[in-house]
Amino acid sequence: MAVIKKVKGVDPQIDSTCWLADNATVIGDVKMGKDCSVWYNAVVRGDVCSIEMGDNCNIQDGAVIHGTLNMSKTVLGDNVSIGHNAIVHGAIVEDNVLIGMGAIVLDNVTIKSGSLIAAGSVVLANTVLEENSLYAGTPAKRIKTIDEKLKQVIDKTPEHYKMYTTWISD
Repeated sequence: MAVIKKVKGVDPQIDSTCWLADNATVIGDVKMGKDCSVWYNAVVRGDVCSIEMGDNCNIQDGAVIHGTLNMSKTVLGDNVSIGHNAIVHGAIVEDNVLIGMGAIVLDNVTIKSGSLIAAGSVVLANTVLEENSLYAGTPAKRIKTIDEKLKQVIDKTPEHYKMYTTWISD
């Protein structure tokens, strides 16, 4: 069963439609919308600041969602995919965004809707990323406008992860 912990008297608010892996960890001031999933070894740690997730978000295996005390909470919009082993730390991620495997998104970043952060990229603190854009590199730079092929990946990933939860049995 997933680790769900209260911090300073605040329980995570997890919608009944969400799916949590057996060893996922969700603690403290966390609000999860409908149909979200938190996968194996992922940590959503709302101990020092709040974490808000919209509907149909997926936090993939080994990812970490956190923030910085008195500085940066994390807000994920609807249909946000956080790739395996990615870190989102005190950022605002708007709707329909995919953050690739192993990417790092630092404090006070804003990622506008429809964007994709390539695997392994590092988005430096206090950066505002354009909507419908592909970013890659260390530090992450805008590569191009999202084309139809990449848009399909961004749009389908949350639906795929919702489907994957139905494949797993107790």
